[in-house]
Amino acid sequence: MTQGAVLITGASSGIGKACALHLDESGFRVFAGVRKPADAQTLVREASSRLTPVFMDVTDGDSIAAAVGTIESAVGETGLVGLVNNAGIVSAGPMEFVHLEKVRQAIEVNVLGQIAVTQAFLPLLRGGQGRVVNMSSVSGFIAAQLVGPYTISKFALEAFSDVLRRELLPWGIHVAIIEPGRINTPIWEKSASVADDLMSYLPPRAHELYGKALKSFIDSSLEGKQVGTPPETVARAVAHALTARRPKIRYVVGRDAKIVAVFLKWIPTRWVDKLLVFQRGI
Repeated sequence: MTQGAVLITGASSGIGKACALHLDESGFRVFAGVRKPADAQTLVREASSRLTPVFMDVTDGDSIAAAVGTIESAVGETGLVGLVNNAGIVSAGPMEFVHLEKVRQAIEVNVLGQIAVTQAFLPLLRGGQGRVVNMSSVSGFIAAQLVGPYTISKFALEAFSDVLRRELLPWGIHVAIIEPGRINTPIWEKSASVADDLMSYLPPRAHELYGKALKSFIDSSLEGKQVGTPPETVARAVAHALTARRPKIRYVVGRDAKIVAVFLKWIPTRWVDKLLVFQRGI
């Protein structure tokens, strides 16, 4: 028995792929947003016939509009029961030296892309009495140094989610926020690659001031893939947000994220500042 139709953006790998496969296995008709034919083929091989890859770039209005047309033709008046805004990128660097283009790109993908997709698919969500699930991060509630562009975008996504939830409340469209900590996905290798790229363009003064901290960031990024929570844990949280009679507003996923959440609630901000600085070794 089908659970209804859902769209997941950024379903090529990591959390998005885990969500697509888990929801497919749970009986949903999944539309999985991808950008490459190879990723679409992989999903088709691993999923049931209910899963349909949809080519979509969340920063391209024409691409989003084409995806709306494809999905609307497929689901008709039944609409969507869920939209999972998962697409995102990692962007890092000390705010003193990071290129503004890196900040703009993080905001374009992680914030404006999510808003654009949500606006485009809300008519189908209304038709299906659906729900919105936005993929934030532990970086959406703790502003750690050297990942400023990413953190800024996730804080903005948190605000968008709160505003959207309150605006859609009169129509019974729930908006949930997923806040994972370290998850065992390729994003940690990408984080290290981002940091390596930074090391290549940063001026000598930046290396002098932040070199030790950047090395610490690269090392912890590589370690994150080994110690992170399985992405399937996030997928189960997403499924709960889509199906529970009383879904949560925020889902903090992963032992590390839960520890940080408690830590921030009880520890004075000045102590948090000093501990984070000590951790990075600036």
